[in-house]
Amino acid sequence: MSVKMKIEGAGDIERALAGMKRGTAKGVMRRAMKKSLRPVAHDAAASPFEIAITSKLTPRQKAQARGDQGRSKVALYVGPVDDERRGAPHAHLIEFGTGPRHHKSGKFTGAVMADPFMRPAWDKNRARMLKILRAEVWSEIEKTLARAARRATKAAS
Repeated sequence: MSVKMKIEGAGDIERALAGMKRGTAKGVMRRAMKKSLRPVAHDAAASPFEIAITSKLTPRQKAQARGDQGRSKVALYVGPVDDERRGAPHAHLIEFGTGPRHHKSGKFTGAVMADPFMRPAWDKNRARMLKILRAEVWSEIEKTLARAARRATKAAS
């Protein structure tokens, strides 16, 4: 699910980020986004799966994810860990449920009722997430500018 949010003062944020190197600006956004997604991960942690906030996806997840990646875009994902070691490849079946399942022979093997854990966590924390993101972006921009100023004074001396 991809969500676009409107942030008041977004123009000021864009101008502040535009004054930084692309990698630095992406780092600022990544740190702020990670902090804003923590309430969602915390609320979804009641599920039987380990929940992670990450920018890295497994090959299967990449095939399912939207193709909105770009050099200057930052995308983070919050959800069940899906790797060989801690695997949760069936988490989507729990979240969304399944229809009736049958073997080729016609034998009925049941259906799984949906038991959502991510969507309720997302819906519950949407407003809080936006508030945290707005505060954290500015905080991260200020910290980054302060680090750059300290480095500049060290280099000058």
